[in-house]
Amino acid sequence: MKLTLIGHDDRYAVEQLQLSLFRDTPEGEAVSTLHRGQVYLTASTKITLNGQTVSASRRLKADRETVRLRRQLLQQSYYLAAVQLLDHAPAWGALSGVRPTKITTKHMLEGGTPASADRLLRDVYYVTDDRRKLAVDCSISTVNAVRKMDENDISLYVGIPFCPTRCTYCSFVSRTVGRKTELLEPYLDALMQEIRVSGQLLSQSGKSLRTIYIGGGTPTTLSSSQMARLMDAITDSFDLSRCIEFTVEGGRPDTLDAEKLKTIRAHGADRMSINPQTMEDHVLRACGRPHKAQDVVRAYGEAVDAGFTAINMDLIAGLPKDTPEGFCRSLDQVAALDPANITVHTLALKKGADLFEHRENLPSAEDVTQMVRYAESTLRGLNYKPYYLYRQKYMSGSFENVGWSRDGLDCLYNIYMMEELHTILSLGGGGMNKVNLPNGRLQRFHNPKFPEQYIEMLDSVLSQKEELFRLMK
Repeated sequence: MKLTLIGHDDRYAVEQLQLSLFRDTPEGEAVSTLHRGQVYLTASTKITLNGQTVSASRRLKADRETVRLRRQLLQQSYYLAAVQLLDHAPAWGALSGVRPTKITTKHMLEGGTPASADRLLRDVYYVTDDRRKLAVDCSISTVNAVRKMDENDISLYVGIPFCPTRCTYCSFVSRTVGRKTELLEPYLDALMQEIRVSGQLLSQSGKSLRTIYIGGGTPTTLSSSQMARLMDAITDSFDLSRCIEFTVEGGRPDTLDAEKLKTIRAHGADRMSINPQTMEDHVLRACGRPHKAQDVVRAYGEAVDAGFTAINMDLIAGLPKDTPEGFCRSLDQVAALDPANITVHTLALKKGADLFEHRENLPSAEDVTQMVRYAESTLRGLNYKPYYLYRQKYMSGSFENVGWSRDGLDCLYNIYMMEELHTILSLGGGGMNKVNLPNGRLQRFHNPKFPEQYIEMLDSVLSQKEELFRLMK
């Protein structure tokens, strides 16, 4: 859809909402106008689509104008016009960003209450009842997480960009190993150098590690001895005296066994992810995952035996060949294991993933709606609470990914990272460093994406770490 701006240049604010509401609509035209009068600032939107023209406007006292309120006004007028053309009101209303809870969290950290945060989402952004409750509940968890950190705390992410094979829905930059493991050792050698240098820089910075997360890819593509080497380097290089959470993303059960899980637990990790995505074997095959549901149950039992009491399990609503009935069975089987966390993702069709080009056998938006609703009602009924959420582009049904937890067992790293509450120091290929600057800005530093690039460009990676720590002073 063509977008024309008159009287303002806040294209991003309006365009992102347009993309959210009319993602698959190339036709039509929208005109967003801002008029500054002596008394009022007025935003108006006119949209023409399929021979129908609709319009809406909102206004604000001119002396109250700020960048935030101006953009809010433009989005409100666009939404109120657009909703006249839609079959139903979007669940997230006039919100188009991937982190809707940042609005409610900021409001509550500045003295607002859950009730006033709910009114903010209702009256300003037109969010539906169920999504408002999700957002406010997650923000309550975020506020509690903020109370557990000091201003000098940061979190550490260590990336292992390797997987045994690539799942059809995945677009992450990682190397599929299969039987070819020759790149793993050179990659680990390079990563050890970055760990050592970063540990030295951190010790001189006055900052402290609060949480650690080893992610990927699939980190447990590493052998038990390689995992022990990695975790020894972390504990030798970093002061973990203030670290209250250490997570390893096991991910696929076909990379886990009793020995590896015991090794990880013995080296200090207290949280583990075992992610079936589905417990339907035919859906697993359609996704290119070689394991079966019984392997998930086996790996979960081995993790419990190894001493893990905080285990996360991921499910995806909307996978190829899945049905609402199959998804409900999967959720029930996972919930019966009683993990600390269950994360329910909604399938996002990502460029670079096989499913983006080959979309056969995908459940309908109505089917995905049933899946997500069943997950929420069932998990709330089992006394899980939502503790973080985020949205993605190209997501089935315009839903979201939601992490659910037992009380007191939130994954703090997920909250700190998603809500951008403090600096995330990221090591390894594909790592994204997020530095929270004193003036409230966020500065990002990217590590090279592919393992080969990371190894070749290690000197520049280490120089970048020095620059990063200079900014944190």
